[in-house]
Amino acid sequence: MTPTSARSEGPPVEADPLSEFDALLASADVDDTEEDDLVQTLASSRTGRGWVIGSVLSAALGVVLVAAALVAASLSPRPDPDPTSYVAAELSGTTPRPDPRQTPYAAPSQQHERPLTDLVDENWVAELSDDTSIPVRALIAYAGASLVATSEYPACGLGWNTLAGIGHVESEHGTIHGSHLGADGVARPAIIGIPLTGETTEAIRDTDAGMLDGDAVWDRAVGPMQFIPTTWAQWGADGNGDGIRDPQNIDDSALAAARYLCDVGGDLTVADNWIAAIHAYNPTIEYNNRVADAAAYYAGRG
Repeated sequence: MTPTSARSEGPPVEADPLSEFDALLASADVDDTEEDDLVQTLASSRTGRGWVIGSVLSAALGVVLVAAALVAASLSPRPDPDPTSYVAAELSGTTPRPDPRQTPYAAPSQQHERPLTDLVDENWVAELSDDTSIPVRALIAYAGASLVATSEYPACGLGWNTLAGIGHVESEHGTIHGSHLGADGVARPAIIGIPLTGETTEAIRDTDAGMLDGDAVWDRAVGPMQFIPTTWAQWGADGNGDGIRDPQNIDDSALAAARYLCDVGGDLTVADNWIAAIHAYNPTIEYNNRVADAAAYYAGRG
């Protein structure tokens, strides 16, 4: 999570399959009332076929939001808003990409019993991955984290698609600048944001001696969900059950993001709460709008 849109350094990234949606969003004329209506209905849900399903209609974009999350281990996840096709503008940086030390924090006492990968139906993930172009490994983490959050924060109503939206905006689901998610969920090469020097972002001097970001002068956002070191120190999670909290691991970072959003936002089925939670993750109107737009798109593909 970044204080502003502090994206990772690296070479230009090829446009993803959803670039046409970006163009549609850029040209759409959506007034404030329509946007409020869109967010207001993002987490409404109904059940069917063993899935927990939510739907929302955006007349301006012609997108129907149908978010699904599987029922596993007696958990019932719900859908929320998520980003899907924006390729964020790159921020120029003058510091070479660091080679961070691979020393994740030890996991805290709060742990769920099963890895996120055990909570998700493989057939559902495979089908939805094809429909949304979200990598399977990332989608497993988003859905699993939503399930765990639903168990730990029953009143939250966090959907997988909100996490997917954030994951897309922050790192294109762990694929930005040539990185990719391995079968173990770890982003390689490590995803490291630009130094938070205050030029284009909030100024945050080093807080972790470069342990997570390889920079002993300035902090940088790290991992697929782009946590800054201080936030990770408080919210870092162990989503794969290996006993460590690694922000470069999509399971760990997705679960941390889910808990953070639920704790900050409370009932995310309330539009104002959802907006406030995303704002806490990144305090810009543009970011909030991008996550909401993408969430609607992803849910519509589900």
